[in-house]
Amino acid sequence: MSTAPEENARPQPQTSQETEFFWTSGRDGRLRFQSCTACAALIHPPQPVCRHCRSHATEVREVSGRATLIGFSVNHRFPFPGLPTPFVVAQVAIEEDPRVRLTTDVVDCAPQDLRLGMRMEVVFEQAGEAWLPLFRPTADQPPPAPLPADDPPPERIGDRLRKPLKGPRFEERAVISGAGASRLGRRLMVPPLELTVEACEKAVADAGLAFDDIDGLSTYPGGGNLGGFAEGGVTALESALGIRPVWHNGAGETFGPGGSVISAMLAVAAGLARHVLCFRTVWEATYAELIRQGRIALPEGVGPDGWFKPFGAVSPAIMLAMNAQRHMHRYGSTRETLGWIALNQRAGAALHPDAIYRDPLTMDDYLSARTITTPFGLYDCDVPCDAATAVIVSAVETAPDLPKPAVRVEAVGTQIVERPEWDQASLTHEPQVLGQAAHLWTRTELRPADVDVALLYDGFTFNCLSWLEALGFCGIGEARDFLDGGKNIARDGVIPLNPHGGQLSHGRTHGMGLLHEAVLQLRGDAGARQVPGARTAVVSSGGLTPGGVLLLRTDG
Repeated sequence: MSTAPEENARPQPQTSQETEFFWTSGRDGRLRFQSCTACAALIHPPQPVCRHCRSHATEVREVSGRATLIGFSVNHRFPFPGLPTPFVVAQVAIEEDPRVRLTTDVVDCAPQDLRLGMRMEVVFEQAGEAWLPLFRPTADQPPPAPLPADDPPPERIGDRLRKPLKGPRFEERAVISGAGASRLGRRLMVPPLELTVEACEKAVADAGLAFDDIDGLSTYPGGGNLGGFAEGGVTALESALGIRPVWHNGAGETFGPGGSVISAMLAVAAGLARHVLCFRTVWEATYAELIRQGRIALPEGVGPDGWFKPFGAVSPAIMLAMNAQRHMHRYGSTRETLGWIALNQRAGAALHPDAIYRDPLTMDDYLSARTITTPFGLYDCDVPCDAATAVIVSAVETAPDLPKPAVRVEAVGTQIVERPEWDQASLTHEPQVLGQAAHLWTRTELRPADVDVALLYDGFTFNCLSWLEALGFCGIGEARDFLDGGKNIARDGVIPLNPHGGQLSHGRTHGMGLLHEAVLQLRGDAGARQVPGARTAVVSSGGLTPGGVLLLRTDG
């Protein structure tokens, strides 16, 4: 006879044929991993092949249960059954193979007593039929161990880059011909597809086209049960507008929100379409309000995957906070370093009539704001909103007929050089940023000094810091000095950053809003926030898994 789980009990992780051994290993108090019998590497999460030597010969191996604490965040904001806030989410590197890390919880230790590099040991907690590996400091504490090396280290990303193919570049065959944005706000309480159509109508008109001219549709993340994160994808928009595209694309496993634009460029360059409408809609503010009112139910399975969620890591904020912590530990950046980004974005938003947060923000305001998950406070996090953004990607031969200057794509950066899992990737920067940024510069003769304005993804302040270093606007580990005082990223600084306020103050338009602002800046249409003489812009899209970056320019 089965019984319902206790209301406040920690949820049981979902298991599969491949993962059952891991989640049930703790029955006898022993920690086990899949291991390669050819090179002895531990393999986690379990895979059918070893990523290091590509051998198929694997076995389940018992390990000591000892590990090094390589990251932790005290979560104050995100409740989780069985874990009253605040609680500590952590990452540990396994002693037998530090390349393998576990997201976990720390027990039997006050948060203020934790230090990076501490020696840890596993203890197990039963959750249904599973046994969760938690960690506590060992009784004997040697001197703190250094953080394990990244693979590859940030300074050696270039060693993993692939050489560009010879011949014409696809970027030369496409232009951005139009851009449009819907109304933007908190809890607009309108159907998301209504916002999508509004943005698409504006983008089509901006390009001097009619819907009958559109022969391609492209979006991210596409259809599916995505809650407030999408409008229904290509299917929903085609059902509303009846465009009858000859090519369409909707996918989540692409180069972040800008991936839909890169896909559209490829389609245009290949001759599959002439004018592709790319769109992105978020309605997270209204969605959250409808859940609060009980008008819609929160779907099962929303949140990070099963390697994170059992430990209360239910928000990207918690995962990225540990990368920020390690950057501070290794390079000496501080909360004030991140604060200059938040203050810069707020100053830009004050000049944008549609921005959600326009009131002045001081460093004292930033530092005294409530904690979300250490080291992040309220103003390190972007602001959920309802909005849609659309751009038109057109064949380059249409550029002379456009009513407004065409925005050309100089280069894209898309290469993955690190592991895709959030907790197995870069330690000190946002995952899926370093490789993509380095790849960008292999596809152009331009360099960071040639860029006039940067529109960098800022779901959190630390996203921006990671992109600034990765793209070479300052060296790896040099953000503290570069950002100090905020002058270098101001509208009249070395590299003006997110002059419209970014996602931190303008609103979480999830990357596509950055592209829209880049188009306005390069056309000289950004009004009071215009960067004088802007002719080249870099736009980053997403991060974590995956990311991408575009280098845009105008003629003249």
